Formats: sequence, structure tokens, C-alpha cells
Amino acid sequence: MTKKVVRLSDVALAAGTSAKTASRVINGDPRVSVETRQRVEEAVERLGYRVDLLARSLRRGVDDTIGVIVESIADPFFAAVISEIELAALRRGLNVIVASNRRLPNREATIVDTLQQRRVAGLIVTPHTADLSYLATTSTPVVFVDRHPKNFPADVVVFDDRGGARTAVRHLIRHGHERIAFVSDDLEIETSRNRYAGYVDALTEVGLPVRPEIVATDCAEAPAARARTSQFLDLREPPTAIFSARSETSLGVVKVLHDRGRTDIAVVSFGDFALADVLSPAITVLEHSPELLGRLAVERLFDRLDGTCGDPVNTVIPLRLVPRGSGEIVAPGKPAPVDTVPPADYPFALPATPRVPNLRR
Repeated sequence: MTKKVVRLSDVALAAGTSAKTASRVINGDPRVSVETRQRVEEAVERLGYRVDLLARSLRRGVDDTIGVIVESIADPFFAAVISEIELAALRRGLNVIVASNRRLPNREATIVDTLQQRRVAGLIVTPHTADLSYLATTSTPVVFVDRHPKNFPADVVVFDDRGGARTAVRHLIRHGHERIAFVSDDLEIETSRNRYAGYVDALTEVGLPVRPEIVATDCAEAPAARARTSQFLDLREPPTAIFSARSETSLGVVKVLHDRGRTDIAVVSFGDFALADVLSPAITVLEHSPELLGRLAVERLFDRLDGTCGDPVNTVIPLRLVPRGSGEIVAPGKPAPVDTVPPADYPFALPATPRVPNLRR
């Protein structure tokens, strides 16, 4: 026996109201009395009414869904960003479709096109494609996270990667270090490029050279960081400090140092990672919140969905240095800083607070 399809008119009849009022209740419109809302909700439950999402999408021109595109769904950092976006979307009654571009420009463009064909209401994207001019004709609101798009004006939410890296390296210099290694991912990636620029800024400020033999920009994963750290330690003049520009690379750096018993080498990690605060010495980090990144991005998208106009907004989130011990190791033969509190020219240095660490890619 075929089950009868319950229509909106059936709900309205059962609730003793008009179809328009019933629709307002179902769509969360606040301009309905409490009593009427209760009658409609009871009728929906009793009759087993389900919204025809496809029909509603066709009527509105967009779906009750936002698309999120990141580099990798498996990355714990992006997983935390996605979780915050999903939470905010749930509160608003929206669904979320998540996809990863896998650092493949063609895949990114394909995903964007597919999501637009599905009439998503908006997009949140961590771009990998160098040129995003293909989005020029889109009417879908787009907010970019973690990186700036090229050739496409849009709202962006990022961390102050360059300023944060500058702060980290200044901190190591202040503790007497002159041979400071740099470990990161490919400089073609905006975040890595900006962190390298901050590293160079801090060295240049005090007249220290950039030493190519202790710079590694080919560490996409922890194993590569382990290999490069081992190479650094085998040099005739190894570094006395290491600035790791990603928490993924920090995992590799720290493992090698502990395996070799070289906990005399100072370390600052860009981003926290699991157990970083329980190692001995505990790892000094530049702390940033993926949850905050996701929350600010989705709030900006909601503003656009609500009709906010105006020029694109570039939101830059400052970072803070959390001293734990590894970044405060003094270089051999150098005096310790007179005070233990970072000076005022550390723009983002704040007191450390207990927290649950997040793995940063």
C-alpha cells in the first residue's frame, strides 16, 4: 500500500491555520504567535510532514546549504575549523557540504562548480589555486579562510602569519640565538611564505644573515621535517634554535631532538600540537585558534547571506606567544634575558593560559 504524501496544506488544515502561516512556522519565522506555532509543530509531528528540500530550493533559487572547501578533511586543524562552521550552521538551520581540494587546482575549480550547480547559499574556501578569476561571474557569496585569493575580491579571514613568525624569532634572538633554523612547507603556499618573511624580518632587524644551510622549505609532512632536522644537527655548525612554521613539522623536529638527546636546542612552534605542553622541556608555541577562524568566517558569510553589502573585508587575527620552556633555552655562552616577560615590542605576546592543544598543519 502506497503511503500518502503529506502536503503543507494538510498540516495547515490540521493546525487550523493557513498554508502561508504553516510555512512561516516551518521556516522559523518569528512573526507567529506561540499558540499558533505550537499547533503547527504538533500537526507536523502527528502527520509526519517532511519538507520537500528540492522544491524549496527551486523556489528560493538557493539551497539551505553552505559549501566548505579545505585542503584536507583529515587535517586536525581544518577539522576544527569545519566543526565550528557546522555548529554555527546548525544553529541557523543550514546544512554543510565539505570537500577537500587535495592541493589540486583543477579539483578545486571542479568542486566549486559542482557546489554552485547544487545552488549552495554560500561558500567558505581555503584556496590553493593561484588564480581565482574564474569566480568573477559568480553570484554566490564566498569567504576565504587562512589564505588570500588572487584576482578575486572577497571577504577573507586569516591569521597574522608574518607578524606571528616575527614575534617567535625575535623571542629566540632575545635568548641569544644567532643560528636559527627554519622548517616549513613549500613557499608557494601563502601561509608558509608569510611565515618565512616574518623569520627573515626578525633576523634582518638585528643584522643576522639568513643561512640557507639551515632553511628547509620542503617539509609537507612530519617525516620530511625529521630528515631535514637530522641534516641540520649533523652540520659542523648546527643551529642552536629552530623555528618550526607548522605544527606538522614541529612533530618531526621535536622527535629528532628528543631521540638524539638534544633538548638543549631551543624550539618555537607555529601552532600547538598534542602533548607539546607535557614534553620536557615543554614546547613554546605561537597559539592560534582554528575554532575562532571558522567562527569569524561563517559569521562573515552569514552577514553576506543576510544582505550586507559593501567592500570585501580582510580580517586578520593576531597570534600570541605561549612560553613553556623550549623557546626560553638560552644560546650557549650567552647571558639570559634580564626579565622573563617579553618586551612591549612583542605585539602579540600574552601570558600563557591552560588550553587543549590543536594540531596545526
